[in-house]
Amino acid sequence: MGNVIIMDHPLIQHKIGLIRRKETGTKDFRQTIGEIAMLICYEATRNLQLDDVEIETPICKTKVKALKGKKMAIVPILRAGLGMVDGMLQMIPAAKVGHIGLYRDPQTLKPIEYYCKLPADCAEREVFVVDPMLATGGSSVAAIQMLKDRGCRNIHFMCIIAAPEGVKAMREAHPDVDIYIGAMDEKLNDHGYIVPGLGDAGDRIFGTK
Repeated sequence: MGNVIIMDHPLIQHKIGLIRRKETGTKDFRQTIGEIAMLICYEATRNLQLDDVEIETPICKTKVKALKGKKMAIVPILRAGLGMVDGMLQMIPAAKVGHIGLYRDPQTLKPIEYYCKLPADCAEREVFVVDPMLATGGSSVAAIQMLKDRGCRNIHFMCIIAAPEGVKAMREAHPDVDIYIGAMDEKLNDHGYIVPGLGDAGDRIFGTK
């Protein structure tokens, strides 16, 4: 059974407060999203397994810790998920990056797939699916199902802001997936936006309002 982990780190909470503000411009919003992703990534990788490796320091031989053989992949849900990738790559630069493209039908709010490109060995990797907002949960549920259909089994989901409805949908569809959340908000409004939220993350990251 996967866990739901809501971040309580003061830096994460402070930076989320900055991106919620409507006066925060594109440059600062984009930069801060990356910083938050880096901090959540730090917490989300806490349970990665380690091996003992023998090395030589300038003084002598010794054993140090190194990440165990499992390789990692970062899979942003397009397009807003792209805003989290660079921050995560600063923490795990050897990770490969896949992309899943989904858009939400404005009438039904259901996700529709338009793109999927993953590392060839994605099924053997520890996969971190990223999207700043977990609203209805439709896109993340569909993206993770796409990964499972391609053989991926070690999947984690990271978001910056979540609504209870989205978490519930994820838990029901993918109870085996750990969910890492920067902040849990109150609810969704009638248009499927998170309240109080921060508006449309994709528009604010890319300046397309």
